[in-house]
Amino acid sequence: MDHYGHFIGGKNVKSTSGREQDVFQPLDGTVRAKVALGSKAELDAAVANAKAAQPAWAATNPQRRARIFMKFLELVARDNDALAELLAREHGKTIPDAKGDILRGVEVVEFALGIPHLMKGEYTEGAGPGIDLYSIRQPLGVVAGITPFNFPAMIPMWKFAPAIACGNAFILKPSERDPGVPMKLAELMLEAGLPAGILNVVNGDKEVVDAILDHEDISAIGFVGSSSIAQYIYSRGCANGKRVQCFGGAKNHMIIMPDADLDQTVDALIGAGYGAAGERCMAVSVAVPVGQATADRLMEKLIPRVENLKIGPSTDPAADFGPLVTKAALERVKNYVEIGVKEGAKLAVDGRGFKMQGYEDGFYMGGCLFDNVTSDMRIYKEEIFGPVLSVVRAHDFEEAVRLPSEHEYGNGVAIFTRDGDAAREFAARVQVGMVGINVPIPVPVSYYTFGGWKKSGFGDLNQYGPDSVRFYTKTKTVTSRWPSGVKEGAEFAMPTMK
Repeated sequence: MDHYGHFIGGKNVKSTSGREQDVFQPLDGTVRAKVALGSKAELDAAVANAKAAQPAWAATNPQRRARIFMKFLELVARDNDALAELLAREHGKTIPDAKGDILRGVEVVEFALGIPHLMKGEYTEGAGPGIDLYSIRQPLGVVAGITPFNFPAMIPMWKFAPAIACGNAFILKPSERDPGVPMKLAELMLEAGLPAGILNVVNGDKEVVDAILDHEDISAIGFVGSSSIAQYIYSRGCANGKRVQCFGGAKNHMIIMPDADLDQTVDALIGAGYGAAGERCMAVSVAVPVGQATADRLMEKLIPRVENLKIGPSTDPAADFGPLVTKAALERVKNYVEIGVKEGAKLAVDGRGFKMQGYEDGFYMGGCLFDNVTSDMRIYKEEIFGPVLSVVRAHDFEEAVRLPSEHEYGNGVAIFTRDGDAAREFAARVQVGMVGINVPIPVPVSYYTFGGWKKSGFGDLNQYGPDSVRFYTKTKTVTSRWPSGVKEGAEFAMPTMK
């Protein structure tokens, strides 16, 4: 059985906290590892290592920093199969999905290779008589990331790659549910040539999170998780004078117009709604067919597809999705289905009774499909984070725009239509941060940026892309003049570029 401690100062170290937690293998419900639940003292040790190593790293020119990430990409490619297998065993997602998790993280590392260009400032010659003006970007120092269980490779790379490329040292607090891959990524960064202390991993629970939020030497914090915790981290971090970006929950809608290609739409909906057992912040959890005829045709095609979803262990290459991450997560999702039934929604497909032969103790659940869901129901308002899709029938286009716009979450939304004018108007008007047009999961490519609105995002800057460079750096502006030998005397008025 594996025992995960911490990765501090370039070494795997045993925890001294005396606390630990089980790491489950969701496919069969067994305990495959123990993970340390760190202490404030262990977080302090990681920050001390980071603080000592960071000045020399910041002084390393950006081309050389980029070369380390080039080597890291080679190592991830070398170990891709092993990383995917470990990820799948601790999370429960299928091997192909695990490889997609890794790849989307790798894409942000590839973006970070452009750091020599991204760190460039601005220059103005002759801003005044003999005066030149320029700006430079400098790292913040020690920064931290608190990442979730559902993307244990992608989101840590989204956080640490741009931060470290900008010249910062990084403290990663991954989810205690599946810490194996984040620990491996830290080891690969060291193997790629990253100096010891620049990337540290401290495993733990709320004690470590609070220590991060309160530590005076941590300048910035990035978080992904539930909205309630995002709001807590944002509020406490900002109160302590830190730069904070937090991304929370979601209730992503897919609008289906009467002219949509329904075969294409159902394919997209099945994958986006049930992939990774619905444990994605960008999963489509609400389908909004416009008009009763559209809704009836959609349900006719959707019901048999949901009934025939192939659920299996993460090691089954033919499985559509695997188990949920923990037994508690499974029970939580089942409870939401029961709530939906009590609220009066029509449960068209009930997957709660699914059992995986040979894996009866695994955390499996079949796909569930609700029809006639209304906007006042809890199953519509709250994030379920499981293989549950709700169909909300909209009377017209206006209602279809209003539903996602008025929801308290605003992460992603999609519209499926052949009408370019309707798609353009929808994209312009809908109050959601990321929009897909005939694209079910509109996660932007790495050189744009990822971020939701309303309770899905807290802070002024988004993840990865140009915003990540802005978030992990501070701008210094220099006004310079070299005297020509002419004495002008003292000036007491406000200086101007006369």
